[in-house]
Amino acid sequence: MSKNTKDRNKKLIEVLGPVDNLESYVKADWWRHLFNANYLRTDGDVVEDQEITQNEVDLFLDALKPSKEGGILDLCCGQGRHALEIAKRGYTDVIGFDRSHYLIDRARKTSKNNGLDIIFREGDARKLPFKNDRFEAVIIAGNSFGYFESTEDDHRILQEVMRVLKPMGKLLIDITDGKAMRTHFQPRSWEWIDKDYFVCRERSLSESKDRLISREVITHVNKGVIADQFYAERLYSNEDLKKLLTHAGFKNYSTIGKVTSASKRNQDLGMMAERVIVTARAEKAWAAIKKTSEIKDTVLVLMGDPNKMDAVKPAGSFDEDDYHTINELKKALAELSGYQFIFLDRHNTLIADLQKMKNRSNYVLNLCDEGFNNEAAKELHITAILEVLGFHYSGGTPQCLAYCYDKSLVRGIAKEMDIPVPNAFMINPDDIQYVAFPLTFPVIVKPNHGDSSFGITQNNVCYDLQALENAIIGIREKFGYNKPILVEEYLTGKDISVGIIGNPTTSYNILPIIEEDYSALPEGLPKICGYEAKWDPASPYWNIKSVPANLSEDVERFLGASCLKLFERLECRDYARFDWRLDENGTPRLLEVNPNPGWCWDGHLAKMAKLQDMRYSDMLDHILKACKTRLSAAEVLEKSA
Repeated sequence: MSKNTKDRNKKLIEVLGPVDNLESYVKADWWRHLFNANYLRTDGDVVEDQEITQNEVDLFLDALKPSKEGGILDLCCGQGRHALEIAKRGYTDVIGFDRSHYLIDRARKTSKNNGLDIIFREGDARKLPFKNDRFEAVIIAGNSFGYFESTEDDHRILQEVMRVLKPMGKLLIDITDGKAMRTHFQPRSWEWIDKDYFVCRERSLSESKDRLISREVITHVNKGVIADQFYAERLYSNEDLKKLLTHAGFKNYSTIGKVTSASKRNQDLGMMAERVIVTARAEKAWAAIKKTSEIKDTVLVLMGDPNKMDAVKPAGSFDEDDYHTINELKKALAELSGYQFIFLDRHNTLIADLQKMKNRSNYVLNLCDEGFNNEAAKELHITAILEVLGFHYSGGTPQCLAYCYDKSLVRGIAKEMDIPVPNAFMINPDDIQYVAFPLTFPVIVKPNHGDSSFGITQNNVCYDLQALENAIIGIREKFGYNKPILVEEYLTGKDISVGIIGNPTTSYNILPIIEEDYSALPEGLPKICGYEAKWDPASPYWNIKSVPANLSEDVERFLGASCLKLFERLECRDYARFDWRLDENGTPRLLEVNPNPGWCWDGHLAKMAKLQDMRYSDMLDHILKACKTRLSAAEVLEKSA
């Protein structure tokens, strides 16, 4: 390992030292990144205390008096402590919803370990993925309201809660007593979390006096500072909250009482110390029910052209397996209600066909990952055509596809974001004899442009310069590839994939992570999931299986956070897959980003979805709904602008 790599591993975080103005360091989206393992460490004396949770649920259920089957939404549920306790008491329709992938993943595991049937979903509370009139009660507990920069965002949450509540349903909010906190907060404190960790806190009021700004410096006795984080929470008085709820249409506002948490650590409780519980009722009419025929979407399904050559496929054209894959897709889509699908796969007439369908369709499900005329380099041309013709469509934009088609470009963007990648360099196929070799063997050789593992076989793993030259010649001669080639250090750790369905701005789901099981490979073959594994049934690589990844919580948390950052930075939409490999030290390193990943019934995305009990048709439905929700949210923003 190089000295630079060792230094990078030692560097934990940037510690700011004393600051004059706490508010100036608070990011607008601080809530995206704060709720992780450190949150459970610092607030565990309350949010991980089962007795406190049981007492709070006693109060909540007594105030709401919901029926056992009426539907309860635990909004901003964190690790699901209230939802889990409610389900344990025999309530059969309980759903938890939160923005934090780490906490939702923990909630799902706890639910499964306890044999409970609770749905936990990720997403933004300002755009809930639930039908009108869905729940009898909604709970926003544990001071989980007031995180956004503006009260308009809080109002949007309450409007969404009003929408998903049944007529006469009740909302309960458990929130810091803003009036008391404004005058009694502790400007500075510190406490031992356990024998290894302690936290120092600073607090101040915002310039407008309506938010409490907090800073936490978390330190490990051996590792040093592991977090220096800033956040802000709005201070709602009882009167403020009543006014906000009334503005959102709620009635029958009532203050149930105050909650005072008692930490067994007997330490600084911050905004959890003194809270108020309020309820309000959704006095509204039932939403109008539209007939099925009225809400059916006409969706154009764009695909590769089976009548044209396809250089990526081994035989250069669609074969029996491809037709089987297409039939499985059509069968799965036929299971979905509310849609009428029209398939377009003739590229010679594609533009004319699209123009004819312009006013007859709602949007396009773009599954043409083969590219225009089945040319992989023209995958973005399909989306460019859709853009020019004014169609809404699923998946990545031309810009996104251009970014991700270039592996070297994605590497540069990832490094810029402080996301680790393997060491690598670029080389032109004709320059092998003239390049100073900057890496140590073994290395793996990859075409810099392309997908579907095009050009990557077992021969691409090289242990000396002669093998490297042979691999480059092989890519050029066998696959006809003469563009720049990426030479990358060959990593030997777990080979893992992360899938996301949805959009961070509305609602998203990070699927269970998978790893490749190479145990069936004969001794001596390099452990890679390349072209042979995807296209050659006669190859020993055909026997590779994908299994649930066995990773530590820290690694899973890092992968989830990094993939979300990449998803947004690269402008992915609706669904994406991220391929990683662990190095010899267990550090995940990004290999590539797939913005319109393989949609087939037996692909990696479908395998991940299956681990979350999604059938193939369910996965496709989630992608369609992600697209539709994104388009609806964009339309709302356009109208309000």
